[in-house]
Amino acid sequence: MAWLQVAEGVLIPFLGTSLGAACVFFMRKELNDKVKKILAGFAAGIMVSASFFSLILPAIEQAGYMGKLSFLPAVVGFIIGMLFLLVLDKVVPHVHLDHSEEGLKTGLKKTTKLMLAVTLHNLPEGMAAGAVFAGWLYGNEQISLAGAFALSVGIALQNFPEGAIVSMPLRAEGMPKGKTFLFGVLSGIVEPIGALLTIFAAAVFLPVLPYLLAFAAGAMFYVVVEELVPDMKEGSHSNLGTISFAIGFVLMMMLDVGLG
Repeated sequence: MAWLQVAEGVLIPFLGTSLGAACVFFMRKELNDKVKKILAGFAAGIMVSASFFSLILPAIEQAGYMGKLSFLPAVVGFIIGMLFLLVLDKVVPHVHLDHSEEGLKTGLKKTTKLMLAVTLHNLPEGMAAGAVFAGWLYGNEQISLAGAFALSVGIALQNFPEGAIVSMPLRAEGMPKGKTFLFGVLSGIVEPIGALLTIFAAAVFLPVLPYLLAFAAGAMFYVVVEELVPDMKEGSHSNLGTISFAIGFVLMMMLDVGLG
């Protein structure tokens, strides 16, 4: 029964990405700049809030036996998570999610790089969900099942616009709707895979669970700072991104604290 609940929880973010990709069946044009800024800010707010309330705080609380050094696992895990995404960002060929005009002219190569970019976004989110569900599954008193589901719902909320941001430009290039939707869905499959791998890793290395929680937080922060913040602040109407960031942050905080 517990594993069934875990399976349901780690699939929720994937569902959010898939629903976002399905926008190609209902929307005719690519998202305009204002909408992109709002969605990027909203996603960034949710990810920052989830990183702090669902990952970093439980990591510190679980390491409470270390006394004044209880922050150490969170610091180490967070830095390693940031460095892990930094290496992937440099090694894996991809495009940033601003969809530059130069990138739009590269056909299938553009599509491949865009898929890889979204995979980089979704991997830390899947790991975050896996780390929290692992904490609940293995008896961490600081993590509740409701709190774990709250994190998954929060990630799904920010995945919905991300799925649309990815799929709509591909549709604008002339790709068939069905194929565009399939690419959007496949871009999110890494989330449940990353979540399950993290859960199994936590089972083997249970004492380092605080490090895994903070690792996921660091990876998510890298995505926010490297991709989402520039997207929401670049050019005009940057205030829309700032406002939507605040809304996303508060919404995720309410979900986590209220249900956790």
